[in-house]
Amino acid sequence: MNEEKKIIIYQVFTRLFGNNNNHCINNGSITENGCGKMADFTAKALGEIKKLGATHIWYTGIIEHATQTDYRRYNIRPDHPAIVKGKAGSPYAIKDYYDVDPDLAKDIPGRMKEFENLVLRTHRSGLKMIIDFVPNHVARQYNSDAQPDGTSQLGANDDPNYAFSPYNNFYYIPQTELHGQFDMKGSAPEAYKESPAKATGNNRFDAYPNINDWYETVKLNYGVDYQNGGTRHFTPVPDTWNKMLEILLFWAAKNIDGFRCDMAEMVPVEFWEWAVPQVKEQYPNILFIAEVYNPVEYRNYLFRGKFDYLYDKVGLYDTLRSVICNNESATAITRAWQNLGGIEKRMLNFLENHDEQRIASDFFASNPRKAIPGLIVSACMNTNPMMIYFGQEFGELGMDSEGFSGRDGRTTIFDYWSVDTIRRWRNGGKFDGKMLTDGQKSLHDVYQRILTMCNEEKAISQGAFFDLMYANLNGWRFNEHRQYAFLRKYEKELLIIVVNFDHISANLAINIPSHAFDFLQIPQMDNYQAIELLTGKEESICLLPYKATEVSVEGYGGKILKIKL
Repeated sequence: MNEEKKIIIYQVFTRLFGNNNNHCINNGSITENGCGKMADFTAKALGEIKKLGATHIWYTGIIEHATQTDYRRYNIRPDHPAIVKGKAGSPYAIKDYYDVDPDLAKDIPGRMKEFENLVLRTHRSGLKMIIDFVPNHVARQYNSDAQPDGTSQLGANDDPNYAFSPYNNFYYIPQTELHGQFDMKGSAPEAYKESPAKATGNNRFDAYPNINDWYETVKLNYGVDYQNGGTRHFTPVPDTWNKMLEILLFWAAKNIDGFRCDMAEMVPVEFWEWAVPQVKEQYPNILFIAEVYNPVEYRNYLFRGKFDYLYDKVGLYDTLRSVICNNESATAITRAWQNLGGIEKRMLNFLENHDEQRIASDFFASNPRKAIPGLIVSACMNTNPMMIYFGQEFGELGMDSEGFSGRDGRTTIFDYWSVDTIRRWRNGGKFDGKMLTDGQKSLHDVYQRILTMCNEEKAISQGAFFDLMYANLNGWRFNEHRQYAFLRKYEKELLIIVVNFDHISANLAINIPSHAFDFLQIPQMDNYQAIELLTGKEESICLLPYKATEVSVEGYGGKILKIKL
């Protein structure tokens, strides 16, 4: 891990980024709605993403997955429409771990070459590259036509007469056909048949998955017998472990810089403990980021499972979302980091990703500016990574009804679609801002200022953190429920960071306790000249333990005051 730089990840849903179609139809096919390509990430596009402050780009949905688009003429087996979500299909229903999704290529037979060129362009622009690794489940009709010689298909040597065997890649419901409680026919003339049925991806070990299950996927077997008390069979090393390690090494050899591991906590930590060090032995700088939701397991996946970073979803994300929506007090932010008990530097912060609702949607804040205080906290309170989701920086609404993905405040991952703000920003690849509204431009400027500052200011990328909330409870001129304040310090530079989640501006009096002066070794002074980093304006600041520091903050705003001590 490079500790010098703060990691700023720009997550982009690859197939949507370059699509210029501004009149997509609900549930439209690739012919009707179009599809973005890897080639749309030009040197210019990547340069703009870098300029926003990104250090890494996570291309979501690169590996070939189940789809309703027919690629038979390229020797890709079609998928039954009943077990594909949406016309485009879910990028988390992997159909071939060794291939690139054909939707993303201009020249389909040359799709792997196009991917390798994307890696080169990404690196040339100064960005590092992350892709998904989906270890827990695969598409129901998984079939690799690109896997290297000498490797065998998942499930090829399984004995489906056993519900569980440590030698099988899948779990079975022996002598039983799949009877999903969902439409088993879809748009096909014949119903989908699977016999014996395989267990479904979200740990459903019967033949009756319903519409709310991950019915389009099957669970991979890592040697845990879930139906018999979760007994573990890890010696000899399960076949699935070896196959998955081969897949990780295959992609690592393509010179990528990291894996975002989907639902990592559904795979036993022992697998990661075994696999991650083997990948890092050959590729020491490769990052492993885990999507985990169970705080009880955090330390397990960090220290045993050897992950570099974990999602901070149920802690900081959920807390900030509640504070932004005025459902919780800003004092909860302090609780969120304290609950991590020392691992906060290993957590990935975000306010949006492909699973969560868009900030600007009616389901979250309905106004993207309401999240600016949360963005400042998320990006600036520690040295750990920060992630944004493409379009977030322009206030993308996520309020389209795209097809399989209804009007739910999210940008679809299942349909062929085009993202309004991204299309305007790209403007046919010119990135000249001519199609953006003034509001979109100014929001983008705020994001760019905050995200670039994360690496311009060593106090943020490397400095110490001090939470001021305990000294400001029941403040005379500080509302601890709607304001949050903290310090960051590196060598002789101090940042006073104050945010206001309220809609009205506030003239605050902030107590800085004497412990902060001792802990951070701040010289006391009645009159410091500070630069406000978001506006570049100068202010006079008093830094004394017995006298409040006065700061005014706009509604839905924040201040980052920099003082040279």
